[in-house]
Amino acid sequence: MRFDILGPTEVRDDGGAPVAIGGPRVRALLALLALESGRIVDAERLVDLLYGTRPPGGVANALQSQVSRLRRALGRDRVEFHPSGYRLVADPLDVDAHRFERLAAEGGQALAGGDPRRAAALLREGLELWRGAPLADAPHAEAAAARLAELRLAAIEDRVQAELELGRHRELVAELTQLTAAHPLRERPRAQLMRALYGSGRQAEALAAYDEGRRILDEELGVEPGTELAAVHLAVLRADPSLGASAQGGPGLGTPGLGTPSAGTPGAGATGLGTSGLGVPGGGAVRQGVRAQLTSFVGRAEELRQVRAELAGARLVTLIGPGGAGKTRLAVEAAGRIEGDVCVVQLAPVADGAEVPLAVLAALEIRDRTHARDLPAVEPTARLVTALADRELLLVLDNCEHLIEAAAALADTLLAACPALRVLATSREALGITGECILPVAPLRVPPPDAADPLAYPAARLFADRAAAVRQAFEVDAENAAQVIQICRALDGLPLAIELAAARLRALSLSEVAARLDDRFRLLTRGSRTALPRHQTLRAVVAWSWDLLDDGEQTLARRLTVFAGGATPRAAERVCGLPEDVLFSLAEKSLVEVVDGRYRMLRTIRAFCAEQLAAAGEAESIHHAHAAYYLDLVNTADPHLRTAEQLDWLTRLDKESDDLTAAVRWAIESGPSELALRLVALSACYWWMRGHRAVSAHLATDLLARLGDRVPAELNEEYVMCVLVAVWSGDVGEELAARLNRLRGLLPDQYMPPRLEFLSILLPMFTGPPSGYDLMSEDSDAIIEQLPPWSRALTHCGSGFILQIAGRPEEARAAFERSLAAFRRLGERWGTMLALSGLGDLAFDQGDYASSSAMADEALKLSRELGAMADVAENLCRRADAVARTGDPAGALEDYRLAARLSRRIGSRDTLARAHCGLGELALAQGDVGAARRLLEQARAECPDQWYSAGDLTDRIAAGLTRLGEPVSER
Repeated sequence: MRFDILGPTEVRDDGGAPVAIGGPRVRALLALLALESGRIVDAERLVDLLYGTRPPGGVANALQSQVSRLRRALGRDRVEFHPSGYRLVADPLDVDAHRFERLAAEGGQALAGGDPRRAAALLREGLELWRGAPLADAPHAEAAAARLAELRLAAIEDRVQAELELGRHRELVAELTQLTAAHPLRERPRAQLMRALYGSGRQAEALAAYDEGRRILDEELGVEPGTELAAVHLAVLRADPSLGASAQGGPGLGTPGLGTPSAGTPGAGATGLGTSGLGVPGGGAVRQGVRAQLTSFVGRAEELRQVRAELAGARLVTLIGPGGAGKTRLAVEAAGRIEGDVCVVQLAPVADGAEVPLAVLAALEIRDRTHARDLPAVEPTARLVTALADRELLLVLDNCEHLIEAAAALADTLLAACPALRVLATSREALGITGECILPVAPLRVPPPDAADPLAYPAARLFADRAAAVRQAFEVDAENAAQVIQICRALDGLPLAIELAAARLRALSLSEVAARLDDRFRLLTRGSRTALPRHQTLRAVVAWSWDLLDDGEQTLARRLTVFAGGATPRAAERVCGLPEDVLFSLAEKSLVEVVDGRYRMLRTIRAFCAEQLAAAGEAESIHHAHAAYYLDLVNTADPHLRTAEQLDWLTRLDKESDDLTAAVRWAIESGPSELALRLVALSACYWWMRGHRAVSAHLATDLLARLGDRVPAELNEEYVMCVLVAVWSGDVGEELAARLNRLRGLLPDQYMPPRLEFLSILLPMFTGPPSGYDLMSEDSDAIIEQLPPWSRALTHCGSGFILQIAGRPEEARAAFERSLAAFRRLGERWGTMLALSGLGDLAFDQGDYASSSAMADEALKLSRELGAMADVAENLCRRADAVARTGDPAGALEDYRLAARLSRRIGSRDTLARAHCGLGELALAQGDVGAARRLLEQARAECPDQWYSAGDLTDRIAAGLTRLGEPVSER
C-alpha cells in the first residue's frame, strides 16, 4: 500500500487503485500514524492531535472506535495495538512524506557534493510528490505540518540553487519573484533572486531587490541583512565574475556564504535570516547572552551529557530543581557546547509575564523600527514568530518559575510556529507543555560520613575548588576531610550553598564554618556582588521559592518540616491537614523531592520552612499531630511484628524510623509524658528486633528523668517497658538499677501484660522469672492454654529456660521443642530463633557441640533474615562457642571478631562482652596470657551485670580470669 499525506490523505493498494478509508477523523488518524510509520504513537499524543484542547467525553473509547474503523479499511494487521499506543505497519518509504524527506536529503547532499544536475533531478522528483497542504486532514497537527512545509521550502531553495549552478538564471526569475513575495523575510531566496537577475543582465534590479529586502527586515524586525544576503550584494556591486553561470557547478555562488548549503547539510543555508544570525555580520555561530564563566565547571559531566543528548532529540528540554542546585550553570554550559546559534534569555529580572516576549526580543537584539513610524505596531510574540520562523536556534529561557504561565505560553507558540527552534528552559517546576522533556537537576552527590576519599564525590570537589580560590593553600587532607564532609552533607550538596560556605574561608577557619552551620542562614550571606540578589545569600535563595507558593502550599511546606525522614502522601495528609494534591504541587515546584515514595525536603529548605512554622504559631499542634500519627502507626504495627507478616512490618517501620525517633524525642522534650511513654513502650519490640539499642535507651533514660518518681496512672506496663528499654544499653547507674529492682513490685506475679505482649519476654530477661513460679502447677497449664498463640509459644520457651536452670534437661528440651513447633506454625521468625537458641544452649551444656553449632547456624540465618543485628551478634558468639570446641579455632575467631564489630556498631554491650570473653578464651587456649587478660578484663567491664540474663556470662568471665590466676572480687 501507498500512503499519501502531502495533501489530502489518500491510500492506494499495490495495483494503484484508491482505498476508501472513511470520514475525516479516520483520515486524520491515518495521517498521524503514517507520519510515524513503523513506530508506536502514544495514545495520549494521538488524542491531542486528533481532538486538540477540547477532547470529547470518553475520549479513550472514541479513539478506539476510530482505530477499529481504520482497521476495517486497511486490514487488522496494518494497525497494531501496543500497551502504550498504536503502530501503522508500513515501510516508511511507502509514505510520500518519508520519500520526500529522503529525496530532499539526497538532493541536498548531491548539491553540496558539486553535482547540481543530479541534485536538481532528485529535488524535482521529491517536490512532485506534493499535492497540497501537508497533513490537510489533521488540523491539530500544526507543528508537524509546519515542519514539513519548512522542509518543502528548503527543498525548493536547494532545487533553485542547483538550477542556478546549471545556468538557468532567466527561467528562475519569475519563480523567485513569487517566492520572495510569499516569504519576504527569507534571505536565501532573495539572494538567489539577485543572482538570477544579475545572471540575466539585470544588475540594477538585483540591487533593487537587495534594497527592498533590507527595508523589509528593518521595518518588520529591526535587523540588518545577514551574511549570505550581504555577500551577494557585495558581489553584485563588484560585478564579481563568480556570479556568472556555471554549468559544471564550479565555484560560482556554490561557495559557502553565497547561497550553497555547507557540505553534508541539506538545506543548511535555509536559515531564514542568514546563517550568521540576526544583525550580526561575519560567519560562524552566534552566541547571544552566553557569558564566559569565571569559575570551573565541577561535578556535572553526566548531567551535561544527558542534556546534550536530550537536546539532540527533543525540541523542549526543561531543567527543574530546587534553588541553588545549579540549573542555570548547567544550561549555560550545555548551550556553550551546542553547535549553531544560541541565545540565553535571563528572565529573573522580569517581573511581569507580559514582558517575557520583550525580554526575548532584547536578548536576540531585535530592536524597534528605525523608520516607517507610521506603520502599525507589531505584537512582540508575532515579531518573535516572524524572526524565528526559519532560524535554527537554541533558545535558553533561564529562571522561568515566577513567570511559568507566560514562559510556557511563549515557548508553546514559538515551538509550534518555528520548526527549526529548540528551547532549553530552567525552572523550579516544569512548563507543562506536551512534548516537554523534563530533566531533574539534583544536588551534587555528597560523600558518606566515613568516605576514605571525599574528592571522589562532586560536592567535596566543588568545595575544594572554590575554597582554593579564596585561600590558595587550601587542600582536602586527612586532617580536614571530616569537616569538609560535614559541610557538604549539612548543605545537602547544593552547589550555591557550598560555594557560599567556601567563600566564608576568607574570614573563618574551616572548623568555624563547620561549627556555624546550625545557623546556616546567618553564616552564608556573602555571595558574589554581581550575582542576582536572590543568589547572594542562602536565605534569599529559599525565600524566592517560598514567595512563589500559594497559601495552601506555604501551609503544607511549613507543616511538613515536622517530618524528619520524609513523608508518604497519607502521612502528610493526616499530620498536616491538607490534601495530597498540595504535596504533589510542592514536588512539582522542587520544594520537596521524591525518594522511594517518600516526599522529603532538603535540610536547607526544611530549616527555612521550620522558621515559618514557628512564626505561624503552629509548631506545638503540628508536632503533636505528628507524634499522634506515629503512636497510631506503632500501635497498629506492634502485634504484626510477632506474626508471619513481621518482615513486611519491620521494613515499613524501618522507612519510618527517623520520624518515629523524632516523634518520641519531641514527646519527651515538649509533649505530654503519657504520649511519650506509650510511644516508647510500643516501639520497644521493633527497636529490640532491629538492634536499635543505643538511641532507644538514651530516649528512655531522658523520659525517666522527666517522670522522676512518678508512674502515670493506668500506664504501669508502659513504665516498666520504658525502664527495660533504658536498661538494655547495659549502662546501668545506681538510679536506673533502683528503678529496675522496683519493677516486680509494679506488676503482680505471673502477670501477663494485656497491652504489651513483648513485655512478657523482656521482663524476665532482665529481672528473672517471677517468684513462686511453679512449672508443674495445673493452674499454670490452664493459664498457658488460655493465652494468645504467640504468648503461649513464648511461655513454653520460658519454661524451657527455667527447667534448664533447674537441671531438668529432658523436660527443658520438650518445652523448647513445643515452643519451636508453635512459633513455626505462626511463621514467627524471632520466636523460632529464640527457641532454637534454647535448644542449642541445651545441646552445648550436654557436650553435643555439633548439634549446638547446627542450631546456631539456623538461628543465625533467621536473625539475618530479620535484620536483628544484636541477635546476629549473639548467634555468631553461640556458633563460635561450639566450633571452638570442635577443633576449629580459626572459624571461632572469625565469628567472635564479626560479633564484636556488629555489637560496637549497634551499641550492644552484652554481646560485645560475650564476643570479647570468647576471644579471651581463645587467646588463653593458645597460651597468649597477656591478650587473654586484656580481653577478659574488657569483657568484665562491658558486661551488664544488672541483667538477670547476663549472670552466666558474668560467671564465665570470672572463670576465665580465675584460670589466669587473678582473684575476682565482688563488684
